[in-house]
Amino acid sequence: MSGPLSGRVALVTGAGQGVGRGIALALASAGAAVVVAARRAETGEPVAAEIRDRGVDGVCVETDVSRRDDVERAVAATVAQLGGLDIVVHNAFSGRASTPHRLADVDEDLWTEFSQTAMWASLHCARAALPHLAGTARGRLILLTSPAGIEGSAAVPLYAAVKGAQRALAKSLAREWGPLAVTVNCLAPLAVSPALDRALVENPNLRPALEARTPLGRLGDPEHDIGSIAAFLAGDGAGYITGQTIVCNGGSFTGL
Repeated sequence: MSGPLSGRVALVTGAGQGVGRGIALALASAGAAVVVAARRAETGEPVAAEIRDRGVDGVCVETDVSRRDDVERAVAATVAQLGGLDIVVHNAFSGRASTPHRLADVDEDLWTEFSQTAMWASLHCARAALPHLAGTARGRLILLTSPAGIEGSAAVPLYAAVKGAQRALAKSLAREWGPLAVTVNCLAPLAVSPALDRALVENPNLRPALEARTPLGRLGDPEHDIGSIAAFLAGDGAGYITGQTIVCNGGSFTGL
């Protein structure tokens, strides 16, 4: 399959559903072979099949991103089965991302869970992937963060904190890895996802509130609104962009 990412290999964590699935499909549509790193094969395998239906290689590797050995195994499987690694997108996060909490009474286990899937997992992905990304002359690391990590959140302060930490890591790695021709950027989306769907069910007033706050008046589509930006950052056209956070949430945050 020809396309701007033809001949490149991508690994996307949390790609079995939601935004991760959308990003994986968008990368495949641009021509990249994609490894779907999902906690469960029953969600990851169907996405890998969708990728193959688009004319490129799609492979599912069961991966718990909070475990370093799992991430290392996923990277090794990518290189062994698809011949290399050019693009890593770390999207996976706790299923409790949208759980409202107050600092005064929040369960500290939530902090541990968020830290493991955001910061520790970002570190695992970066360390495991760097030897391969640095050897391609077009290496890309993309971390999925959140507008909450930029402007803070009274509703989900722990979530906002770890998402802000991911942005700091991306900026630091962009400086460290620049001489290696590897770019590191963040995406901060607002899009339909299983976690958001659960929040909308729990709070029927949330959707109209989000849409009213968003100038474009709608929630984002994981593949076409978010995945397309990931595909751009993964391509040659974004080769001079690094250390940045692209906020793609319909304009509800305009503070950058």
